[in-house]
This record gives sequence, structure tokens and C-alpha cells, in this order.
Amino acid sequence: MSELRELYQELIIDHGRSPRNFGKLDTANHIKEGYNPLCGDKITIYLQTENGIVTDVKFEGEGCAISMASASLMTQVLKGKSVDDVQALFRHFHTLVTDTDEKEGHEALGKLKVLQGVAEFPARVKCATLCWHTIVAALKNDDQPVSTE
Repeated sequence: MSELRELYQELIIDHGRSPRNFGKLDTANHIKEGYNPLCGDKITIYLQTENGIVTDVKFEGEGCAISMASASLMTQVLKGKSVDDVQALFRHFHTLVTDTDEKEGHEALGKLKVLQGVAEFPARVKCATLCWHTIVAALKNDDQPVSTE
């Protein structure tokens, strides 16, 4: 088993069982719910921004280990980033988990890079990206429900 695959499995299990930044954020100025009907994942993103910067982010929800781990890792990476950076990171992350040929150029993702293994399991991509679609919709104040279908 490759080192990256071992790290992938360890981090997914760790963050899936003990997600970081889990809970409600009472000071949130953006709140959005997301749902993945294929897997049953449900998530609520609580986001606080000030002057175009993510000052805090938390989430609540339930779902598979990949969904919870992705949300946990995402919240760690996004604190202190600009709204524009969040959009760029979403695009990088989406490429990371959907393009099995693209192996380079994801340094900006930091810890999220371990989720690259999801690309090998297309049915799990929606699990990994649910939190990202939800946070992007929250930043846009989109009133439409977020669903991976």
C-alpha cells in the first residue's frame, strides 16, 4: 500500500470519527444546508466573514466518513482565507477529486490533498464535494437548496 493511500485512510478515519470545527457557530453571518441523497449525507455550514475574509467556519451534520472528513479538513484550511481564495480552492479541490490524470499543482490545498484518492471512486466524489458546494452557495447567499443531485 502506498504511503499516500495509507495517509488517506488514516486521515479519513480520524477526521470522520472526530471531525474538527464540528458544531454550531452562533456568530455566523452565512448559513447553508446541503444534502447528498445518494449517500444520505447532510451538512449545515456556519460561516463568519469579515471584510471578505473567512474568520471562522464550523459545520454540523451526519454522513459517511468521507463527507465528514472532507468538511473537517475544509474548515481547517479555509480559516483566514479570502472569499476569492475559497472559490479558487473549491476549483482546485474539485479537480483533485475528479481528475485521475491530474496529480500535480494542488499544493495550495494543503491537508486536503490526501483526499486525492476519492478520484478513484467516482461514486464518492459527491460525498467529498458536498461541503464545498454548500460553502460556495453560502458565500453567494444562494437561497436554492444545495443538493449533489
